[in-house]
Amino acid sequence: MAHYQFEDDQYILTLASDSIAKATKPGQFVHITVSDSLAMRRPISIMSVDVENATFDLLYKIVGTGTRQLSKRKIGDVLSIIGPIGNGFELTDKKRPLLIGGGVGMPPMIAIAQQIKDKDYQPFTILGSEVPFPFDEKPADNAKNYAGATHTMPLLEDWGVECRLASLRGFEGVFTGFVTDLARQYLDALSIGGLAEVEVYACGPHPMLEAVAVLAKEYALPCQVSLEEYMACGVGGCAGCVVEVQTDNGAAMKRVCVDGPVFDADQVF
Repeated sequence: MAHYQFEDDQYILTLASDSIAKATKPGQFVHITVSDSLAMRRPISIMSVDVENATFDLLYKIVGTGTRQLSKRKIGDVLSIIGPIGNGFELTDKKRPLLIGGGVGMPPMIAIAQQIKDKDYQPFTILGSEVPFPFDEKPADNAKNYAGATHTMPLLEDWGVECRLASLRGFEGVFTGFVTDLARQYLDALSIGGLAEVEVYACGPHPMLEAVAVLAKEYALPCQVSLEEYMACGVGGCAGCVVEVQTDNGAAMKRVCVDGPVFDADQVF
């Protein structure tokens, strides 16, 4: 349907599938055959859906042969897709979701924001990137300044979802530091009652997720994380994406593709 290129080999791909658009929940992904010459599918998180027009959006970055092949696909091409796959985020009755996404871990946070934008929530979204963001960030309508963080993602702004951006690169209007540094500033500004309404949701590189889990534990906040792992089959058959998690019965090996990709942070870290 559409294929947009952004700086540093980042792409947003819009695909048409009525069944996927209707069935997707935040945190799920699709498994795509990127080329006839590559048998192995590639897992990509779903960023947003348009049920009315039966489409969904994916954000990806070229990191190897598979995603490079995907970047060459043109409007009108037909792709073989399995999805939506996996256990997504479970939204609770906590009214202040703190959404933290880093790099290609941003899409699930945008998906959560889309799901709750018209509901009785007060979300705060932090998106982090060490390359230029794959959208034209702009100053937020709300003038609140978080240590230099004044810019937001226009799509989230349109949805009425408060958002700020973070990076170590020193981009204009963007918080200079880690996403967890900005999250700490946000949490410290809340009242005790406000903190009691926070649940943390995160997706991004493993070190970022570990830092988010530590922060959530420090503030005694429930936290769900979506893990990023290499996958082969994507449907639980090959066990190539297993991770160790802690359960009530001790350590257990879980498949990220079907048992996850979302887990409680205290199970993983």
